[in-house]
Amino acid sequence: MSTQQSPQEHELAELIVSSLNLEDLSPEEIEPEKQLFGGEYGLDSIDALELAVAISKQYGVQLKADDERNRHAFANLRSLNEHVQSLREQG
Repeated sequence: MSTQQSPQEHELAELIVSSLNLEDLSPEEIEPEKQLFGGEYGLDSIDALELAVAISKQYGVQLKADDERNRHAFANLRSLNEHVQSLREQG
């Protein structure tokens, strides 16, 4: 798989950086397949909640806390983008 961000992934990376106030990180530095939470980006469960709210506002989709797909969806930028896009298509 490509390590380059797609345009949709870049848009989501911008949302991650802005909504979580990641001043030391640019959207371009978020690698699509690198672990988002618990890894080198330093994101935790509180960040996941804040990000879920930001995604809901930006994309008009609901990320439910009890969704068993969340662990996979929040694994990295690429899987999160795919999850958001699939929810948008269902919407």
